[in-house]
Amino acid sequence: MHVIVDFTVVPVGAGISLSPFIAKVEEVLQDSGLSHELHANGTNIEGEWDDVMGAIRRCHEVLHDMGVPRIHTDIKLGTRSDRDQRMADKVTSVRQKLG
Repeated sequence: MHVIVDFTVVPVGAGISLSPFIAKVEEVLQDSGLSHELHANGTNIEGEWDDVMGAIRRCHEVLHDMGVPRIHTDIKLGTRSDRDQRMADKVTSVRQKLG
């Protein structure tokens, strides 16, 4: 099943600046080969359910290996059964309506 996920990884107990950890998350996602987009408050990722969830799990594993003692992750996800839809399709649809 294809899934589009918006998720935010929050390393807890890792200091004030979290960007080095988020950069590592982005590296994990690049290595996954899945389509993803970093934004100001998280990352969008899409692909087959097990692949996406596996990539998010890998993000946790890598951050724990870096010494992060706790990780809080918020996940919003969406699936469709009526048609195939990608992240870009959703953005394009809204932009078309804006003119």
